[in-house]
Amino acid sequence: MAFDIRDSALSIKTEFPRKVRQIEHVWIPMSDGTRLSARIWLPEDAEQNPVPAILEYLPYRKNDFTALRDSVRHPYFAGHGYASIRVDMRGSGDSDGILYDEYLPQEQDDALEVLTWIAEQPWSTGDVGMIGKSWGGFNGLQVAARRHPALKAIITLCSTDDRYADDVHYMGGCLLASDMLWWASTMLVYNGRPADPQIVGEEWRSSWLERLEKTPPFVEEWVKHQRRDAYWKHGSVCENYQDINIPVFAVGGWADGYTNAIFRLLEGLQVPRKGLIGPWAHEFPEVAVPGPAIGFLQEALRWWDHWLKGIDTGIMEEPMLRVWMQESVPPQVNYEERLGRWVAESSWPSPDSTPVEYWLDDNRLTEGKQSATSVVSISSVQQHGLYSGVWCPFGQEGDFASDQRLEDGVSVCFTSNPLTEPMEILGFPEVSVELAADRPNAFIVARLCDVAPDGASTLVSWGMLNLTHRNSYEFPEPLVSGQHYSISFRLNAAGYVLPAGHRWRLALSPTYWPHAWPSPEPVTLQVFLGEKTYLRLPVRPAQLLDEDLPEFASPETAECMEREVIRPESRIRKVHYDLIKGVWDLEDVSDEGAYRLFYNGIEYGSINRNLYRIREGDPLSAEVRCEWSLTLGRGDWQTRLETISTMESDQYQFYLTNKLVAFEGEKEVFTKTWRTEIPRDLV
Repeated sequence: MAFDIRDSALSIKTEFPRKVRQIEHVWIPMSDGTRLSARIWLPEDAEQNPVPAILEYLPYRKNDFTALRDSVRHPYFAGHGYASIRVDMRGSGDSDGILYDEYLPQEQDDALEVLTWIAEQPWSTGDVGMIGKSWGGFNGLQVAARRHPALKAIITLCSTDDRYADDVHYMGGCLLASDMLWWASTMLVYNGRPADPQIVGEEWRSSWLERLEKTPPFVEEWVKHQRRDAYWKHGSVCENYQDINIPVFAVGGWADGYTNAIFRLLEGLQVPRKGLIGPWAHEFPEVAVPGPAIGFLQEALRWWDHWLKGIDTGIMEEPMLRVWMQESVPPQVNYEERLGRWVAESSWPSPDSTPVEYWLDDNRLTEGKQSATSVVSISSVQQHGLYSGVWCPFGQEGDFASDQRLEDGVSVCFTSNPLTEPMEILGFPEVSVELAADRPNAFIVARLCDVAPDGASTLVSWGMLNLTHRNSYEFPEPLVSGQHYSISFRLNAAGYVLPAGHRWRLALSPTYWPHAWPSPEPVTLQVFLGEKTYLRLPVRPAQLLDEDLPEFASPETAECMEREVIRPESRIRKVHYDLIKGVWDLEDVSDEGAYRLFYNGIEYGSINRNLYRIREGDPLSAEVRCEWSLTLGRGDWQTRLETISTMESDQYQFYLTNKLVAFEGEKEVFTKTWRTEIPRDLV
């Protein structure tokens, strides 16, 4: 997750059309007396010649954690005639207050006050855009739905419109074991960092201790809400797309965990909108891997110039959606580049897409509808999923799924004949299944793979559904043992070309560890192979539009601020198997390195260790353990935070433990442990 720039891929700009000055710190007052800390980059003459503004609003600390990434984007925008503003949210960085959870009404209310403040500044024309990746992409959509008159357009990257069904907490009604606790443990340690004494003065210590005491482990609230209730509906703009009445540019990558929302936003919004999907992981497209990277900051300027300055840049005359159509590659756990080509759609859903159906029959995918019915039993194999990669890759080594033959052998597979000609898909694959379960609580996962002539199996897409949520995420219902159900669910969106000679493979299982928390009992699914059980692929025909697409510019940024590397980054990601105990461990250690920033002298670093453990045949053995060690300081002022978060379950309860310890120098100044039991709610 640490910021990185590959110099070979970028053009670093030091001269811009307008000279830039930086205001390193300014307080933005809220109506309740809280102050939010901000950094601003401006054209030098903005007071004499006011400019539109671009806001990035995050809880990730502008003075240290995002300082490097901020330095390559915000001066770039300012140099092209914008006030670029980076604000630490309430309860983060140097800002006052406590951050009690993600995306609360208070977060949005504060954003509205920030927008008002920006519009009233002498350097501002009163027109503002918002840009953000991940959390900043989420709140850009959410704030847009609040309709502040100064907010004219947004760019949302790597975000979602649906906080329940398609986010880091739950997916398809299944609890995301791999990412929910990890993300909550991340925010627990991030929120524990103190404000900078050089900014807030002597009160830094008392505000730090208050922040440590009052900031809760977010995971407790997330696990309490195991169905789609009002908690998740808040902040999910899919509840009413019409709330957004300004232009939206939605950006993501096939390797990211949040690509699905782009298709839904393009379909659901009724405002001017564009979508862009590259091969990228959870990162900005000008620096992301896998490549190719593009000149995304230039594309952003074209968007801002059109909507904030009224300049005809031609961006809205181009197709609504551009995507990197991925070509077949051997399975690898990381890619520097991903083969493919740019294609486009003038609207979405595409009127040219043709559904092609494959029926499941005796371990085969066949193109003829099956009228006769046979039955396949699919039993739980608890370790299925260990080689399926990270749910939300940041582009680190080891993030991606390895050869799926390791997974195909512990699931039930259906494989097509080799294609006689290439097949290109774009959109959501869908699986329809007639099935029965032998337990009241079960889920099903489907993986779509590209099987090469040599047998290598590359993951193309996957999806899952908690079968108790078959009729509703809001009102789940237990399964009746032996009863037949006809269910359909989408896999993650994909843009992929399967070449001639390769085969499609659909793999089904009732387990997917550690992505999905296991059902409370071992499950056997009976899948009835007939006319109700099939795979539907969104096949995209060749289009003339693809031939006339303008080339993206090469990536460029402003110059990254100077830093010293104290400790380099490293990654360990290993699967261990104890033959005697039958226990599988997935160990994931990310040393994000340590750095010293020259401009303010701050030193910071972090190490994250995660363990995902399960025993063969025993879903109640599932255990997740996340540990963080994080340092922050300057000279004689040094702080350290240590956290341990664990999650386990039995048939009826989830058990959560979170421990936070804080040090000033080598002196322990705070320790607190939270323990809670939360009933399982058909998860």
